[in-house]
Amino acid sequence: MDTSEIKYKRILLKLSGETFGSNARQGLDVDAFKGISQYLNKLHKETKIQIAIVVGAGNLFRGRDVGESKFDRGTADYMGMLGTVMNALALQEELEQLGSVTRVMSSIPVPAVCETFIRRRAMRHLDKGRIVILAGGTGNPFFTTDSAAALKAAELNCEILLKGSDVEGVYTSDPKKNPEATKYDQLSYQEALEKGLTVMDSTAFALCQTEHIPIVVFNAREYSNIGKILLGQQVGTLIK
Repeated sequence: MDTSEIKYKRILLKLSGETFGSNARQGLDVDAFKGISQYLNKLHKETKIQIAIVVGAGNLFRGRDVGESKFDRGTADYMGMLGTVMNALALQEELEQLGSVTRVMSSIPVPAVCETFIRRRAMRHLDKGRIVILAGGTGNPFFTTDSAAALKAAELNCEILLKGSDVEGVYTSDPKKNPEATKYDQLSYQEALEKGLTVMDSTAFALCQTEHIPIVVFNAREYSNIGKILLGQQVGTLIK
């Protein structure tokens, strides 16, 4: 990669829980963690960009999955937040085995296993060249990890939010249910909100719109997509 062509110095990478799961999307898939870690370790060392990563927990537990049951939604969301801590620790372990220096920071205090998120400390870690892995969502129930990604991107002065999942971008409808759904190459924040596109929640779109943070939605299982985005190539869907 020609590092002189890199468009960004500090990025927020959101990795959904599906990225870390098997094809059945459940549990921790060691090979998935190894694959993304190998790519991120190489990318970080080659480009020297500052990387903050927000992890989801869809491979373990989502608060909204309790549906219409009598299970308390607030408790369910906290369980999902703890799932993100598990994913963050697994990602840290794989990255550090490859030689990366990382820090896991959680929005809910879990001092026995990671640092509690403090904005200035996180920015200091980034300045020192450490990969910062952010767990615990926003630290509050009723918010998704997409909202956490937008919030952390704003807090850490990131230049772009890369939303990685298991889809190629933003579609007119769910491509897994509608084979005739078409992908958008580019959208405005307002279009995404007005069309009710659910690839990210409206809170995340609105915050990025307010703070002028562009979003790229892409398939994170194709690891090279991250490098292509950093070079300014058309990948997935750009929302700005």
